Amino acid sequence: MPHIIILSASIRNGRKSHRVALYFKKYLEENKLATATIADLNEYRFPLFNERLKFQPNPTADVIAFANDIRSADGVIIVTPEYNGGYPASLKNVIDLLYEEWQRKPVAISTVSDGVFGGTQVITSLQFTLWKIRAWTVAAQFPVPKVDELFDPNGHATDPEKTNLRAGAFIHELLWCVEAKKRMSQ
Repeated sequence: MPHIIILSASIRNGRKSHRVALYFKKYLEENKLATATIADLNEYRFPLFNERLKFQPNPTADVIAFANDIRSADGVIIVTPEYNGGYPASLKNVIDLLYEEWQRKPVAISTVSDGVFGGTQVITSLQFTLWKIRAWTVAAQFPVPKVDELFDPNGHATDPEKTNLRAGAFIHELLWCVEAKKRMSQ
């Protein structure tokens, strides 16, 4: 069974995008599609990027653990809010921290906002950054508009049937890429 890391990118007080990370973990496990772990950047509280991990003389244990988690995952779901048309510094910080760990890693993007566009303005800039470090960005996306109306604080969808249908297509595309990478690596 594949293992998916769900990267919850917001470290903001009162964050709401984490609801979507909780939802994906439950969805993957309840449907027995993959094992899942949430890498919550709010818990890590990494220092600001000053050098890639491989060039750091004394990286912290958390940095090493995070790098190992990304390296060993079969795929990654990034759940990120949109801040002024971009993604948060916390996410840019950990993307830049690593390099080889991201290469050819299937990465699916879920954007979240309180507004009607679901954070879609962030997709292009995030994809570009991931492409530059040679991550494999999955074509399917999962924008979440009006997150307050669609997910409760525990990650339960208010309209499970509709949300699960969308999530199924999104997750299927990620798992297809995971399987394709596995076959190409043999």
